[in-house]
Amino acid sequence: MSGRVAGKKVFITGAAQGLGAAMASALAAEGAKVALADLNQAGAEKAAAELNAKHGDGTAFAYALDVTNEEQWIAALESANSVMGGISGIINNAGISSREGGIEELSLEGFRKLMSVNVDSVFLGAKHGIKYLAKNQPGSIVNVSSIAGLIANHTSPGYNASKAAVWLLSKNIALYCAKKGLDVRSNSLHPTFINTPILDPIRNMFGKEEAEAKLARQVPLGRIGQPADVANAAVYLISDESRFITGSELKIDGGISAM
Repeated sequence: MSGRVAGKKVFITGAAQGLGAAMASALAAEGAKVALADLNQAGAEKAAAELNAKHGDGTAFAYALDVTNEEQWIAALESANSVMGGISGIINNAGISSREGGIEELSLEGFRKLMSVNVDSVFLGAKHGIKYLAKNQPGSIVNVSSIAGLIANHTSPGYNASKAAVWLLSKNIALYCAKKGLDVRSNSLHPTFINTPILDPIRNMFGKEEAEAKLARQVPLGRIGQPADVANAAVYLISDESRFITGSELKIDGGISAM
C-alpha cells in the first residue's frame, strides 16, 4: 500500500455527499481505509461502494449515524474499529446551516438544533473516539468549522456561535490529548463558500450563475472554493506530515480573513 496516508483508518461524518464525500475520496486515493457515516445511509453506502469499486474491496465502509445521538456514535465507532482494524483519524464534518435571520428572528429551537448538530457532534466524536485513536497513534482529529466561526455577520447567530464553538473545542481537545501524553492531534478547518449542496439555498434564490458570482465577489481570490480545496487540507492533517501541528486552525477562505 502506498500514498500519503497509507495505513490510516479514518472515520468521517457527513460523508454521503459534499465535503465529507470529497475528503473520503481523497483519503482513499492516498491509501487510507475510510468509514463513511451519515444520516443518509443510502448515500453513504453509494459513496462507499464507488470507492470500493475504484480502490478495491475493504477500502470503504458505510454507517448510518445521527451525530447528535450518543448511542449511535458508540455503536458506529465500535463497528468501524472492528472492520478497519482500528481508527487512527476522525473527521467531524457533519453540520447544518440555515437562513436564520437576525437574533430576534431565530427561534430557540432553531438555535438549539444548530448547536446540537454542529457542536454536540464534535464533542461526542472526540469523547468516544479518543480511546481508539490512543490505540492507533499517531492519531488525528479534524473538525470542520467555518470561516463563520472566526468572522461574524449580522444574520447567522446560531451558525456563528456553533462554528466558533467547534474552533475552540478543537483546541481544548488538542490540549487534553497532549496533557495525557497521547500522540493525538486536534485541529480545525475553516472554509468559506465551497461548491457543495450547502450553497443550494442561495442558488435557488438568485440562480446558480448570479449566486456564485455574488459569493465570489466577497472572496479576494475572486472565486468560490471547490471540495478538493478542503479535501486536500484534510489529507494533510490526517497524514503524518502534520505530526507537530495541533490546536491550530487552517483557513480555506480565499483571503477573506486577511481583510
